[in-house]
Parts: sequence; C-alpha cells; structure tokens
Amino acid sequence: MNNLPLIHHDTKLSDIVIAEPAALTVLNRFGIYLGLGDLTVARACDNLGIDKDFLTTILNTFLHETYFPERIHASFKASTIVDYLEQTNNYYVHFQIPNIERHFHFLISKSDPGNNNLGLMLKFFMEVKQQLLDRITDDRNHWFPAILQAEARASDTIEATIRTDDCDVDTVEDKLNDLISMMVIHLSGKYDTNLALAVLMAITSLKNDLTQNNRIRNRLLRPMFHVLINH
Repeated sequence: MNNLPLIHHDTKLSDIVIAEPAALTVLNRFGIYLGLGDLTVARACDNLGIDKDFLTTILNTFLHETYFPERIHASFKASTIVDYLEQTNNYYVHFQIPNIERHFHFLISKSDPGNNNLGLMLKFFMEVKQQLLDRITDDRNHWFPAILQAEARASDTIEATIRTDDCDVDTVEDKLNDLISMMVIHLSGKYDTNLALAVLMAITSLKNDLTQNNRIRNRLLRPMFHVLINH
C-alpha cells in the first residue's frame, strides 16, 4: 500500500499521517487529531492512557497489507477493539455511505437524463450499501455482544496466536471493486467529470477503509474471540 516503515513507540505521529493520510481516521478513533506537533506514539498513548503495543499493532495492521503480528499481547482487550470497530461502523453509516449517495444523486442530476449506466451503478451501490448495513447490524446485535460477554466471563488475561486462515472473505469489498471498475470502464454519455471523480474517489475511500479495517477484524479480533469462547 505504501512505503511507510513499520511503526514503533518512538515513531512520530505526524510522520505517519504525512506518509499515509488515511492513518488519521485510525488516530481520530482513539481521540488523536490534527495538530500533532512532535508527538510520538508513546507520548500520545501516555497522554490518553492507551496501551502502546496495542496502538502500534492497530496502526501496523491497518497500514501494512503484509503485516501479521505473531501474537496478540495479553494486555490487549477485545472490548477496546470492539469500541474501535464500532466507531468505524458509525463512520461508515453517518459519513462515508451518505457522502457517496449524495455525490451519486448530484452526479445523476447533472448528467444526461438518458444515461442509464449511472442509474444502474447507483442501484448496484444501493445493494452493496444494504449488504454492508446488514453486516454492521449483525456486528452491533450479535458478534460484538458475544465478544464482550465472552471477555467478561474470562477469569484471566488471554494471549492469542495469529492464524492466517482465520480471515473472512468480505464480498462487500469485492462488489465495491466491481463498482469502481464499472465507472472506470463503462461510464458513458454526458456527465459532469468533476462530480464523477468525486463519486469514484468516495467509493474508493470506502473500499480502502473496509479493506484496512477488515485486517483488524480478522487478524486481531477474530483470533481473540476464538480464544475467549474456548477459554
């Protein structure tokens, strides 16, 4: 994804965000915002009471496609990852999805009325949106509560060994990739090029964020859950 080196406790947060601005969405979910100065990961964690190893693991998992932590530290709490992913889901529901819909409808309103391609693409996006919302609802009503209940029952801290075969395939990612390809290859007729670019960039941003956060779901939370339910 990028040439950013692995993140350590002494890495400056500003260096991370300058090299990969998408990391700011992760930091925001931990209460860390722009105006980073010379804050390092360690200093920010000390200020906010965050586990240093936890934040570096989250950032490295998010930013590096090939990064696999060998073990999940006993100090990590599944509830902390659940809280992070709940904020991520809320970001999808309240910002990214409405942003795509708003731009899509505006694009259609400013395009050739006979451009059926755009209408079909919007219909396809709405189907993908519903699939993502269904997953978010399942997270909120079933998976996340089950994780929190299992953690509450655990009598001591746990460590989990990472298993590379624990990853769920996310068809939402695949369908967003299909939608991106449709726009790049099959968009036709008269349309506002700036608005089309805005739609394409918004869809790509959602797809990338899903991809990166699915690594956190699959490489951190899922193995912890497996240990907790068998503890």
